[in-house]
Amino acid sequence: MTDDVRAAVMTAPGELEVRTFARPEPEPGAVLMRVRLSGICGTDKHTFRGETIQYAGTPNERRLEYPLICGHENIGVVESTGGEVLADDGRPLRAGDRIVPAANVPCGACWYCVNDQPYYLCERLEDYGNSLNVARAPSLFGGWSELMYLLPGTPVFRVPDELPDELAVLTEVMAVTHGVETARRVGGVDFGESVVVYGVGPLGLCHLIKSRLLGCGKLIAIDVLPSRLETAGALGATLTLNAGELDDDELAARVREYTVRGADVVHDCSGVPQTFVNALRMVRPGGVVVEAGAFVDLGPVQVNPNRDICTPNVTVVGVGGETVGGYAPAMELLARNRDRLPLGRIVTHRMALEDARSALELAQRDGAMKVVLDPAL
Repeated sequence: MTDDVRAAVMTAPGELEVRTFARPEPEPGAVLMRVRLSGICGTDKHTFRGETIQYAGTPNERRLEYPLICGHENIGVVESTGGEVLADDGRPLRAGDRIVPAANVPCGACWYCVNDQPYYLCERLEDYGNSLNVARAPSLFGGWSELMYLLPGTPVFRVPDELPDELAVLTEVMAVTHGVETARRVGGVDFGESVVVYGVGPLGLCHLIKSRLLGCGKLIAIDVLPSRLETAGALGATLTLNAGELDDDELAARVREYTVRGADVVHDCSGVPQTFVNALRMVRPGGVVVEAGAFVDLGPVQVNPNRDICTPNVTVVGVGGETVGGYAPAMELLARNRDRLPLGRIVTHRMALEDARSALELAQRDGAMKVVLDPAL
């Protein structure tokens, strides 16, 4: 067994290189995980472009610092533990257990933690592949590595035997879709609602999948990439609209024509600020807009609160990440429906650590959906 651990390190915007690190011994309560697959998230693309302000407007607002090892969507196997460490199900972890670790480490003691708020509101939150960087020992805090170090207090979830790695790596993304249930609750629609998913990359596709499985009626997918729209159609979209061919006015008109009065729910998953403004034009009076894609601060947009929100009684739901309680249900949802829907279409490419830069560039082009890094390649 070698003591050298290979990892793809982002050293600056647009710059990646493979470095080796010493194999760490886990401290009490920590877990050393051998990474099987690690997804490329929209957040990683922002970091690659140098767009690094996260959690703006909260106690967690920070600018990421390079160098860092990205990768917070992970599936792996327990290599070793620092003493007895319990999984989320209350059972001790053992070497060889297949696990999905949470993307964040909450402090467990601040007001948000003790009052059952979403853990991404924790005042002292640490994020794998983001705030946790190479400067902090033992450096291996991202999934773009052969081994990943999980700090004490990290929520860890066992993977069901029937869930393959290629779907388990989507767990964190699917756990971000709690806005689907929130929109139904605050919008007063139990089933059959008309839904727009604006931006059908992996995050948008997970919103689309859950909306379909929960029984929505008309399901509209919007994107600029034809391959994404084709995949959305295969996964249940009843109408696809190419935002590269239709301007903002045309998109809003097509949505209103198809839904009669506007969509009951619009999930904005694009990561582009202007689409939030467009989403407000697509939703019906009394409907719900879920903003799930604006995790990185890319600047303001212009909204008329009276015209766009107050007078039409539109509810806006902000989603800053996944919830701890969403991980296990996300895996169960994926496992139960793996044969019902062509979920295997979501992961389109597996690439080696040495190809991380190419993988990031590929993930932003037509023909690619979820691109994952496989340290074993």
